[in-house]
Amino acid sequence: MNSFKTFLKAGHSPTLFAAFLYFAFSCCIWVLNGAMAPFITEDLKLSAAQKGLMLSVPIFAGALMRFPLGILAQYIGRKSATLVEMGMIIVAMLFGYFFVHSFSDLLAMGCLLGIAGASFGVALSLGSGWFPPKHKGLAMGLVGAGNVGTAVSVLIAPPLAQAYGWQTVYGLAAIAICIPMLVMVVFAKEPPDRDAHASFREHVACLFEKDGWAFSIIYGVTFGGFIGLTSFLPSYYHDQFHVSKVEAGQLTMLAAFMGAALRIFGGWISDRWGGVNTLSVVIVTVAICLVLCGLASASLATTTLLMMLCFAALGAGNGAVFQLVPLRWPLSTAVAGSMIGEIGALGGGLVPNMMGLSKQYAGTYLWGFVGIAVLAMVSLLMMRVMQVRWTRTWAEKGGRARHGVAGSVNAAAGTSASTAAAR
Repeated sequence: MNSFKTFLKAGHSPTLFAAFLYFAFSCCIWVLNGAMAPFITEDLKLSAAQKGLMLSVPIFAGALMRFPLGILAQYIGRKSATLVEMGMIIVAMLFGYFFVHSFSDLLAMGCLLGIAGASFGVALSLGSGWFPPKHKGLAMGLVGAGNVGTAVSVLIAPPLAQAYGWQTVYGLAAIAICIPMLVMVVFAKEPPDRDAHASFREHVACLFEKDGWAFSIIYGVTFGGFIGLTSFLPSYYHDQFHVSKVEAGQLTMLAAFMGAALRIFGGWISDRWGGVNTLSVVIVTVAICLVLCGLASASLATTTLLMMLCFAALGAGNGAVFQLVPLRWPLSTAVAGSMIGEIGALGGGLVPNMMGLSKQYAGTYLWGFVGIAVLAMVSLLMMRVMQVRWTRTWAEKGGRARHGVAGSVNAAAGTSASTAAAR
């Protein structure tokens, strides 16, 4: 408890809370189509291919919008960028309430839901910007726990859709997003690290470095797996186990909540044990759970328990990745985080399509699960090779933060060395 109090005193806790709430509401809105997929599919008579596309579009759109929002945040400030985005979300939700009546409208709505998915990099940078390097992992883990919004969405949206109609849920979301907007205006303060910003070229340097793409691939497994499976599971539970639409959301909530909660733990343990060490355990756990889920497709209880363990590992992995990002890019965390979040989240859009193709052509979801597990193990192999250089330049053994002035100098040197190596 004393250590947590020390952590809070090291930064600005009201901003941390505002960033968490903003990210939580954004995540809740981002996965609305996935949460309501059984209702939408039944109402609009969607085919399996159309359902997969519907689930993928918000994820792809959210990923593509993250980097532009990160760039905007560097110029108008992270707090101002969040307010601009939430204003756009309100407009998007009103479009959903008044104008979505067909599949083409639904695809347009999926693109607009992507606005909410763009919040990630800016939220984490805003919340952690007040904290020193040794506490950034925990700070980002706490903000990243806003992923719990996905659990709230799959829990609350189905009964609301059942009672009032799924279009009405968009209208209710437009009202709900006003809550984090008010909290942001009243309590959040722009972090002081904006004053020490680098040049535009330095900000976007991560786009041309091997490390940037390496982190993106790893994040494609951890966060891409998290958001892709969260969007897909309500349909999977409903179709595979024939549970009701509301029960499918409740079962998905159990897994999504584990992923959100363990993100905090992932950031905390990575500060102490190292992000590379944490990710190694995480990826192996995820791969094993996914294969076992594919083999346990006849048992609802076993599948649910395995999914909870898998999501717990994915959540911890998300926290671990963003313990490493501010160490690697100390002067451009917002933009680097947005870029990694953008490319990594694209992996989430592949999940519903992989599962659908497996079911359509093999008659089972097993090979979809196996395919994702194989990709996870490939990312682990890549990380273990690259971490040898990482621990010689900008991180301590296992991926922990370097301490003191020497650590800052080494981190900067590591950034320069890695940039040169990538060219």
